[in-house]
Amino acid sequence: MGDLEANIPLIILLIGIIIIVSILSKFGLKKIGIPVLVGYLCLGLGLRILENQANLLTGVGLEIIKFLADIGLICLLFRVGLESDLGKLIQQLRRASFVWLGDIVISGILGFWVSFFVLQLDTISSLFIATALTATSVGISVTIWQEAQALNSDNGELMLDVAEMDDISAIFFMALLFNIVPVIHNGIETNWEFLIVKTLLLFLFKALFFAGFCFFFSRYLEAPITAFFRKFDPPADFTLTIVGFGFLIAAIAALLGFSEAIGAFFAGLVFSRDPEAVKIDASFDMLYELFVPFFFISIGLALDVTTLETGFAWGTVLLIAAIIGKMIGAGLPSLMVTGWQGAILIGVSMTPRAEVMMVVIQHGLHLGEWAVSSEIFSAMIFVCAVTSFLPPVVLRSLLKRIY
Repeated sequence: MGDLEANIPLIILLIGIIIIVSILSKFGLKKIGIPVLVGYLCLGLGLRILENQANLLTGVGLEIIKFLADIGLICLLFRVGLESDLGKLIQQLRRASFVWLGDIVISGILGFWVSFFVLQLDTISSLFIATALTATSVGISVTIWQEAQALNSDNGELMLDVAEMDDISAIFFMALLFNIVPVIHNGIETNWEFLIVKTLLLFLFKALFFAGFCFFFSRYLEAPITAFFRKFDPPADFTLTIVGFGFLIAAIAALLGFSEAIGAFFAGLVFSRDPEAVKIDASFDMLYELFVPFFFISIGLALDVTTLETGFAWGTVLLIAAIIGKMIGAGLPSLMVTGWQGAILIGVSMTPRAEVMMVVIQHGLHLGEWAVSSEIFSAMIFVCAVTSFLPPVVLRSLLKRIY
């Protein structure tokens, strides 16, 4: 206990420094047009190198960082769900689903094929990579389209719909994957097919129960709850209360065997009927900006620096698969809907991978080396960093020429 109490001031000092440095890096990187998550990943990697040399955090400090990262993950996925307009997505389903289907099928199949046959990884690791590569970072591409004042164009609306469908489907695939792979890993060879079917049925039952609970909450409870708490003063209390309900729903999802991330996403969907109160209010923005960096910093902190060389080599191969998967998977179907200019724009816009992809890979790393090894983790961070930086540069240039 004495050693723990002695370490607490040093840990608090280090967390304070991390918060200040993350804010400074965010400001500086925005000035030069580099996505801030790249800076957070590098900050986490620097912290890992420092930890290896000085052992500042110890076990307690690492657990505290992990806890803050979990809070950041909930905030991150809560906002993804909050900003997903399901009504609009359903209206655009017929037009966007054609592009979305080609996008996730080609990206997923190519990701699995490259992982399994080229890198010669096992089935479970290849499934994690394939699932991760189906996702798209909505925020990165949307920001570039907004800068060009082209988000309300036909191509911009199609891009936004497909990107949102990408992330929503990736989250559902992620939930399914998290339930199946432990069964494959632990199952007896003679009856693993039966175990998978049993797990699938149990997963579907729990998923229907949780979705029904969320629908009931959204349909019958959300409006009176928000109406009641909106009377509170100051307005920040209202937003914090909504976030509190988001945490409750995330915890319920975790108790049902899903992850807190999936629960947080559904919590965002529950309150997406009236998102302006949470999106605009500065209190949620401050929570978001405070905790979300810890999620990406924890990813960099989890890197094993001894795997960087292998991670770079594997990452280069997976990067090629990540780019080709989206350019062909989203580009070719878009060609039939929008023409060649729209196809190129949407293909490039779908290429960035960030939040959802790293949620999938980080969970695999936590399961163990049998799911996602340190080398795979390093490789996917490389894919995240490059696709978060290079495609936006290309997209910004293309949008300037076309719009």
